Amino acid sequence: MRILVVNPNTTASMTEKIGAAARRVASAGTEIIAVNSANGPASIEGFYDEAMSLAGMLEVIRTTPDFDAVVIACFDDTGLDAARCLTDKPVLGIGEAAYHMASMISNKFSVVTTLARSVPALEHNLHRYGLIARCARVRSSEVAVLELEHPGSDACNRISAEIGRAVTEDRAEAIVLGCAGMADLAESLAKEHGLPVLDGVTCAVGLAEAMVKLGLLTSRTGGYSPPPAHKAM
Repeated sequence: MRILVVNPNTTASMTEKIGAAARRVASAGTEIIAVNSANGPASIEGFYDEAMSLAGMLEVIRTTPDFDAVVIACFDDTGLDAARCLTDKPVLGIGEAAYHMASMISNKFSVVTTLARSVPALEHNLHRYGLIARCARVRSSEVAVLELEHPGSDACNRISAEIGRAVTEDRAEAIVLGCAGMADLAESLAKEHGLPVLDGVTCAVGLAEAMVKLGLLTSRTGGYSPPPAHKAM
């Protein structure tokens, strides 16, 4: 099984971190192909960055051969619907995957993301997925995405502090980390706070493997119909 894990931003160090997290949970025999876009923003923090990342991300999916599933490794689930039009293979967003898993192991969860400007997009997705009632709150840690790439920053401490507030103020029973760049923090933060802390990259890889094993494909009728040949660039 080959799973294409696409980081829609252009930061290679984040892609390496994402790939390592994916390989850590992948089954024996599953190959993880972790790549980032060649063109687009260095980080995705809000609606504008999402739009600027789409062409590069879709080009990666369009030009990568022989995969069995795709994971879009941006917590905003950037371009998820458009990507599903490009292939009949399962395409999973890490936000959608983490929200669904959190809803199955807790009565309510909180999301801890990066900057405040990212919060509305995540709330929009929760409404769209029908899970807003299960989410106590989407919280900003005010950690810029690229701070997560600097070992000397206090990003982890600020994220941990926000998790503490979510537990106390929201009575959250689980925490979803709202950025692919936090993929390496979930295990240590779960131990520190004594409750499930979910990373969307690993959640999406697990679900992708299950969907491939079940032989599930993306519908080719209706909204996910392939684009006409003259529009498929």
